[in-house]
Amino acid sequence: MSAAADGLAATRPSPLADAYRSTGDWLPETLEEPLRRGAIAHPERPALVDRDRRFSYGELWERVEQTAGMLAARGVGRGDVVSFQLPNWAEAVIVHDAVVLLGAVSNPIVPIYRGHELAFILRQAGSRVLVVPDTFRRFDYRAMAAGLLEDCEALEHVLVVGEPGPGMESFAIAVEAAEPAAAAERDPGDVALLLYTSGTEANPKGVLHSHETLACESRSIIDLYRLGGKDTVFMPSPLTHITGLLYGILLPFMLGTKVVLQDVWDPDIAVELIEREGLSFTVGATPFLHGIVNAERRADALRIFGCGGADVPPALIEAAGRRLGLRASRLYGSTECPTVTGTPIDAPVDRHATTDGAPIGADEVRIVDDRGTELPAGERGELQARGPELCLGYLDPALNEKAFTADGWFRSGDLAVADEQGYLRISGRTKDVILRGGENLSAKEIEDLLFEHPGVEEVAVVGYPDDVLGERSCAVVVATRPLELADLVDYLRSHSIANQKLPERLVQVETLPKTASGKVQKYRLRDLVRDAEPA
Repeated sequence: MSAAADGLAATRPSPLADAYRSTGDWLPETLEEPLRRGAIAHPERPALVDRDRRFSYGELWERVEQTAGMLAARGVGRGDVVSFQLPNWAEAVIVHDAVVLLGAVSNPIVPIYRGHELAFILRQAGSRVLVVPDTFRRFDYRAMAAGLLEDCEALEHVLVVGEPGPGMESFAIAVEAAEPAAAAERDPGDVALLLYTSGTEANPKGVLHSHETLACESRSIIDLYRLGGKDTVFMPSPLTHITGLLYGILLPFMLGTKVVLQDVWDPDIAVELIEREGLSFTVGATPFLHGIVNAERRADALRIFGCGGADVPPALIEAAGRRLGLRASRLYGSTECPTVTGTPIDAPVDRHATTDGAPIGADEVRIVDDRGTELPAGERGELQARGPELCLGYLDPALNEKAFTADGWFRSGDLAVADEQGYLRISGRTKDVILRGGENLSAKEIEDLLFEHPGVEEVAVVGYPDDVLGERSCAVVVATRPLELADLVDYLRSHSIANQKLPERLVQVETLPKTASGKVQKYRLRDLVRDAEPA
């Protein structure tokens, strides 16, 4: 087993583990080690900026050791699960590294989840400790945590960043009173992270990652974008999501540089931070890139934006380069296999804008048909992936058989086409195809065209039931001005699109429902469209 006998262990150990260790893709190092090394080598160097708080490497590591001591005093040990639902605050970084220092399992939870999701996660994970803010964005997490203490049998301690509620402890006071803890004896193959998928189609699934899988992933991005110690990191993506955790908590300390956090998204404040702190690199979903590109002030310091987690219109990538001289680039991955494909920094712009990249490092991809037969270049099918960053299964092992092939490939559920050079174009989900009159229509193709309409800020295309054709398509739009269905149809016709692909309904909304990573929750839109009045 790759974790403590009484704690979480891999439910699907990698069949290629020995190969990854022999090639150096997996290294004998734990996740907190880069921060520890930095605290020894350059303790005064800036490590983290959180609003008006600044931490050097030495200060941040001291907080990690003390927090680990606080958790150990509450019985947390190797294999135990510690959950935290925190905004992009320094405490999220500190708790995560403290947990892995003890050999326990870090379980970040995105702040948008509420009692229903939290109860599901905490019960399934058997979490012993939960760390929450007192309030954030007008929501009182203490009231929710009070109910969880009653409903979740394993939950023993709730620590609150801010003012605690009844039966809870102040995180700050508890840490201040604790003695620093030394690192527990661990194996880099131990499960270090339990992260629940944000779920576009169903309930969240608990994904298991080790020190080895996560560290390998961050190193691959450093190589892909040729990052170095002079780069600095901006992180508006939630630290409790795979993107924020990898590139806001792990990667900056691998580089020996600083990370600047933003807890509430505002594009103008983002640009102010980027310019004030001289931040050069970030990874985030489409809404973050859209906001920076269209902000009033230019983000001149930012040189690389890895964009993934949601569909990325080519026009947005091109606009980033044209308006800001920013190298924006599409990435593809998931919680299970975080960054499978990307494009080298010096590749032509059209590669960054019109493709989702080629396999990174030791990652492998293949495209298969419904029978699992591998398809040649140019043919669309389901994308399957494997590599050293692939997760070690789901906490619920019953989910593994559907998600993984017998020879270790992850069934992504995404449709893709590869060109002769191995570059991919993701064309939607296997369930994101509208079956109209026996023809499969790609929602993403229609969305990419509509995104360029001057009256469209955001768009998602979904199918709705039809007695004759099976399904018809509906465009759900966040508009910059009043629109009629005819406006969209005329625009698409001007691009010579087939009539079958024209949306037959229009629903206008103020915002699109999204996961923490920025993926549009199309199952919610399908429900909305079914209930909406035709337009």
